[in-house]
Amino acid sequence: MVEFEGVIESIIYNNESNGYTVARLKKDNDMVTIVGYLPLINEGQPVKVSGEWVNHPEYGQQLKVQSYSEVTPTSLEGIERYLSSGLIQGIGPVMAKRIVEKFGADALDIIEYNPDKLTEIEGIGPKKAQTISGSFQKGRELRNVMVFLQTYGISTGNSVKIYKKYGQDAINLIRENPYRLTTDIFGIGFKTADRIARSLGIDMCSKYRLMAGIKYVLGEYCAKGGHTYLPYDILVSECERLLEVPREMLEEACVSLVMNKELVMEDMDGCTAVYLMPFYYSELGVSKRILEILSSAAKKIDANADLAITSYESETGIKLADKQKEAIISAIQNGVVIITGGPGTGKTTIIKCIINIMESSDMKISLAAPTGRAAKRMAEATGRESKTIHRLLEMGYTEDENSMVFLKDDSDPIDADAVIIDEASMIDIVLMNNLLKAIVPGTRLILVGDVDQLPSVGAGNVLRDLISSGVIPVVRLTEIFRQSQESMIIVNAHRINKGELPYLNERDKDFFFIDARSQEAVLKLIQELIKNRIPRFKDCAEPQKYIQVLTPMRKGICGVYNLNSSLQKILNPPSQDKDEKKVRDYVFRTGDKVMQIKNNYNMKWEKLKSEGEREGTGVFNGDLGYIEYIDNENNIISVIFDDDKRVTYDFTDIDELELAYAITIHKSQGSEFPVVVMPAVWGPPMLMTRNLLYTGVTRAKELVVIVGSKQVLAGMVSNNKIVKRYSGLDIRIKKLMETGIFYI
Repeated sequence: MVEFEGVIESIIYNNESNGYTVARLKKDNDMVTIVGYLPLINEGQPVKVSGEWVNHPEYGQQLKVQSYSEVTPTSLEGIERYLSSGLIQGIGPVMAKRIVEKFGADALDIIEYNPDKLTEIEGIGPKKAQTISGSFQKGRELRNVMVFLQTYGISTGNSVKIYKKYGQDAINLIRENPYRLTTDIFGIGFKTADRIARSLGIDMCSKYRLMAGIKYVLGEYCAKGGHTYLPYDILVSECERLLEVPREMLEEACVSLVMNKELVMEDMDGCTAVYLMPFYYSELGVSKRILEILSSAAKKIDANADLAITSYESETGIKLADKQKEAIISAIQNGVVIITGGPGTGKTTIIKCIINIMESSDMKISLAAPTGRAAKRMAEATGRESKTIHRLLEMGYTEDENSMVFLKDDSDPIDADAVIIDEASMIDIVLMNNLLKAIVPGTRLILVGDVDQLPSVGAGNVLRDLISSGVIPVVRLTEIFRQSQESMIIVNAHRINKGELPYLNERDKDFFFIDARSQEAVLKLIQELIKNRIPRFKDCAEPQKYIQVLTPMRKGICGVYNLNSSLQKILNPPSQDKDEKKVRDYVFRTGDKVMQIKNNYNMKWEKLKSEGEREGTGVFNGDLGYIEYIDNENNIISVIFDDDKRVTYDFTDIDELELAYAITIHKSQGSEFPVVVMPAVWGPPMLMTRNLLYTGVTRAKELVVIVGSKQVLAGMVSNNKIVKRYSGLDIRIKKLMETGIFYI
């Protein structure tokens, strides 16, 4: 092991995502090339390095650094160069020279311990002095944390997140319990924390490890499978496999988690169900509140339903079907009603008629949907304001701004006589609980959606469970109206839903199939369709904004990752005019189509247009946008989302973005695109299902093109297997209804 001190003379290469660096270090009068993970080093910075000499076949002798630490410079020249390095906010070369001329060898001590004296220098006021001192102290702390974490393969971006979360206590907290990272830091999973723990010598049977492992397995199943609970036997068996410890230890850890009120265990449908606390309380809250609203007397509507419907038909020239009339009457008569049906069955017409009747009785109505796109479509269709559910509930934050809360709740409810929610199949159990908290008994709740689509991305099976509980009035729409029958998209969606093969390649229609035998051929055809054929056919100048590729899977030749890489090359190729930022295994480029992949309630946005709110917070899983610019000097990416919101991402946060030329069908829920292109290639049976195909087809407004194998397409239509979601909502509602004890 070699160890010596020197000054970073120049940085030859630096990978910002993981801190890997090649630099020239000046040691006395010699120059040494050093390589290794050296996050946050700058030219002019004195360091102490240790490592092994290696011979590179092209570049010769280098020191492969295994560890390094910052060294405080002692010479005046060294101090000035250090201060000029850009490490400290508020100090450039000119100010560095002034500080050294004024304070000499004491300059760094003055900055750290007595920053008020900096105000003696021209150009530094009290505020700037504190900024300089704070930056100096913060920089040292951050570098210490990053040097500690680099040993465990933690990326620079995640290291910064860890420091932001824990501050100067980061190292001590991680040494004590590295498993806290799995719940506190987005992007760090159990396996990374487990690797750190083993390096620190933490026992495999440590209670921290077992408890974190159990919560990790339960959380992964809920996140990926949409479950609100897992049966106890499945949970323990999965934990045995992952953690490789005796079952009895895991059983004891489960008991400890229940005692600590981190988990709940109770009998559910013949098994012991294990819940994470947020899902347990959400399921319990939805069960109680939905029954309370259903059983409460709603504000009387001063209108005869039959006469009001006849009047609406006369005014609009629309002849309503019997099922549509039934849905409208049910909404007038009941505290809660569910209206479900596929495309072209007249759900929007029903909503407009309900609004017309209620407004004629001076009722105040709030319209909302789970996503910005769905809310925008609802507003355009009804001519009334529609909000996302998050906006309707007035999202806010706790005092420390570390967690999201809704300002609308039972103490300050939504000011409305009726709340109408569209795309209700997308609502997960946690969001539904918060919505119902803000609806007082006496307010009507009308849920509109398509129960045959995929369930919510988040945990729960809310719409399906509410229907299967059997206690809430439900109207099912099945009739396709004449104007909708002209669209093969709508006709085929209903055929698919009934288990029938879609009609393909009808002349002058909007649903096409192109046969391709191999995945490579499918990929090539999709590229050709998007680059040339569809833009010519639809006369669209910006295909990336007009066409959306939807695929069942993430991996493989026709999965999201490879499709995005391939489509980026033809739709947004490299150019001298386009800035780039490499992230993991792909590149973001100015102009790229991107998607937010997690809910970030703290992310700030500003509106490009002046209507409504000009600024706010909150970017959500599934939001689509385009990269406006990449600023590599200030480490930021600006994204314009579809609802005209500009969001500026720090480089440490861009792991929340993905390329979105292609997205999974799951992620497309609640969205609508002019043109949808879908590959039909072999994939896991659990993905290649009828309701997945149905959901993908119903996302298209003007054109659907499916490329691949008719055999695969037929297989999806016949595969009506719905992957089980462990959810207890319907059972809870039935039990509460039987007892009659559901008032909160």
